[in-house]
Amino acid sequence: MKRPIVLRPVVKRLGTAIALLGLALPTQAAVADDNGLTSTRNYTPSSEVIANPERGFYHHTETHYRPDGSGYVPLDQTTLRTFRTQENITQILRVFYLEKFAGQDTIDKAYLDKVRADFRILRAAGVKAIVRFAYAKPPSWPPTTPYGDAPLARVLKHIDQLTPILRQNAAVIELVQQGFIGLWGEGYYTDHFSDPTDPSVVTDQNWADRRAVTDALLRALPRDRTIQVRTPYMKQRMFGVPTGAAGALSASQAYDGSPVARVGHHNDCFLASPDDFGTYLSDPVELDKDFVAQESRYLPQGGETCAVNSPRSDWPSASEEMARLHFSYLNIDYHQDVLASWGDNITTAKKQLGYRFALVRGTFTHTTRPRGDVSISLDIRNDGWAAPYNPRKVRLIFQGDRHSHTVTLRADPRRWASGTTTTLTQKVRAPAVPGRYRLLLEIADPRLPNRPEYSVRLANQGVWQEATGYNDLAQTVTVGR
Repeated sequence: MKRPIVLRPVVKRLGTAIALLGLALPTQAAVADDNGLTSTRNYTPSSEVIANPERGFYHHTETHYRPDGSGYVPLDQTTLRTFRTQENITQILRVFYLEKFAGQDTIDKAYLDKVRADFRILRAAGVKAIVRFAYAKPPSWPPTTPYGDAPLARVLKHIDQLTPILRQNAAVIELVQQGFIGLWGEGYYTDHFSDPTDPSVVTDQNWADRRAVTDALLRALPRDRTIQVRTPYMKQRMFGVPTGAAGALSASQAYDGSPVARVGHHNDCFLASPDDFGTYLSDPVELDKDFVAQESRYLPQGGETCAVNSPRSDWPSASEEMARLHFSYLNIDYHQDVLASWGDNITTAKKQLGYRFALVRGTFTHTTRPRGDVSISLDIRNDGWAAPYNPRKVRLIFQGDRHSHTVTLRADPRRWASGTTTTLTQKVRAPAVPGRYRLLLEIADPRLPNRPEYSVRLANQGVWQEATGYNDLAQTVTVGR
């Protein structure tokens, strides 16, 4: 049971093969410009559900560590791979419960080794995790005191001990939810960070302590990783910013590495009531929604549904809010009645949660000399509800029969906003070796090079190379002698 929160060009053979498979090739037109012959191609969109990283539905997983050392259930590599290959799900929520350590400062080496092993399994399976640490969940409802979380000094010592693991495994950690405080790590029913008898009473010192936990987590993670807090007011109160769009993160602040640029939001009672069981505290609640709508242009937003609340939890309202609030992810496991009410629209959600990049049009220099100029212009549309929130490296690949050449493009997909088309225009140097080269585009994870399952597949027909993680632009460039 959920609970309220009330805190204030293509070679001929390839073309033939694709045609036999029934896939659509991009159309081509050749024109002359000031630099010589260029080719322009229009691309065909795909309607597939695509298993792209750091977006879409997730599966909930949790593991425990009780005072006697029991309760730890490790991740299973085969299960994780099945999520990806059969369900197009590329992420999990991993909640690490620390029951044993609520009463001691030192985390057992055996526990730390188990956490490390989980991250190795994630990497081997080609998936990522949203991570949360917590000390307690209630054995029954309603919960009673003591709730079982840890005091500030102990939380900080535990974060310090977990820091090496978080840094070593940042590649497969999408983000970290603040956790630690309260039942489920959601910041409300807590023995130490509000009044246990009335969790809505949070003193100035309580807020200072909560900020200390947030700051410790930010220090524990690389600067390109974010954390999430449970309600907008938590961020507003800890960082001294007002609600509404005016108080939210701006485009100029985004990705600058500052604390406010690294703290996003998760809503684990999405659609459940007018204020989502205390998620929104502003009067009117639209101010907090405006705040999150602006913040989530640049920060991760996601969560889970937790109660049927028709008509708000019905698909028309749910999809409008997920688009407005730029949802990147949602729990596929909960709440089943809400998700079932969406019917076949679940497929639409699978496509539109997070980013969905599709090539629209491309114009390319057709011929050049060794190390000569090659001009490219690509129109890329984002049909998803959000942009990526972690860095991506965009590379142009000149793929030849004997030689390949790679150029990193000046592009940041985090700025390719939902519902917009970005024109990527750049002049690059051709390979030094003469020959014919196919052009491909890679949108790679900079922390996971040579792992194609972590690269972005474009939502177009006939472009994806699964073995390489490249997207075929269906264009060749001839480099003459």
